Amino acid sequence: MATLTIRGLDEQVRDRLRVQAATHGRSMEAEARAILSEAVASPVERSLVDIMIAMREALEGEGLELPSRADEVRDPFA
Repeated sequence: MATLTIRGLDEQVRDRLRVQAATHGRSMEAEARAILSEAVASPVERSLVDIMIAMREALEGEGLELPSRADEVRDPFA
């Protein structure tokens, strides 16, 4: 097995990892292995629609406002 050293890890991340590991009943090292293994197990393929839905949800209504349909349509080539 390989060894991986992670330098510069934020203390808050370490603390959250410790809590998560305890919740799952394993050591921090075992928790980190599980997280890394799951993260690289299989790439998640997302469709364009999935990405657009995620973007819309992330904006939570703060996206571009749609113009009123009552507004006059302007000719983009004029």
